[in-house]
Amino acid sequence: MAESPKSSTDRQVVWNDVVRFLRQLSHDLRNHLNAAELQSAYVSELSQDAEQKNEVQRLRAMIGELAGVLQKLGTSIAPIKLTEMPYQAAEFVEDLQQKLTSQFPNENASVEWKSAVAGEQLSIDPQLLPQAFAELFANAFQHERGDGAISASAKIDNKKFVFTLREPKSKPVDSTEDWGHPLQRISQGHYGLGLHRARAILEAHRGTLQAHYDGSCLITTVELPLLDDAK
Repeated sequence: MAESPKSSTDRQVVWNDVVRFLRQLSHDLRNHLNAAELQSAYVSELSQDAEQKNEVQRLRAMIGELAGVLQKLGTSIAPIKLTEMPYQAAEFVEDLQQKLTSQFPNENASVEWKSAVAGEQLSIDPQLLPQAFAELFANAFQHERGDGAISASAKIDNKKFVFTLREPKSKPVDSTEDWGHPLQRISQGHYGLGLHRARAILEAHRGTLQAHYDGSCLITTVELPLLDDAK
């Protein structure tokens, strides 16, 4: 029996087409929200009642929050454009620790750090690359965290900067085959794009992101070329 043809709803959509759609949708919705914000500001000016002004202020805050969500969505799927500069590996690790302490003051205190890097040079975008690492830590802090400390180590191996993150897990990790692929884990306020963007940033730096589960820990490894090999 001949196989029936797939319907149009069964066909896979190219990710670049999804990105264009999401960016346009986000742009259009933000335009509407900006108009609603302006209108609510005008209503607030017309009102003389304090309670009404408070309600309009809350409405404006809700509009601003939603606009922020859309802006974050647009950023998460935007093309990666690097502005690179030489950066000492040891300095990058130190700056990363400071960023994580600021961003995750409670959780980062339990991370065990071990660094065996020094004056080796990387070629990085100092704004974007820390964002990729921060996403890895954010996932480690939030998802199925098990007992024991999270460990982070950095070393130079085979002319590469190698960063390893070990996360004890409270339950087994089913698979890491699609690690960093978009839209794999979606929940309220989370759209499965964080790891995808982290991977895109690392790959733009000519690096790699790999993860595997050893039976108790999720082990994530990042490799980046040193400056002399980052061509």
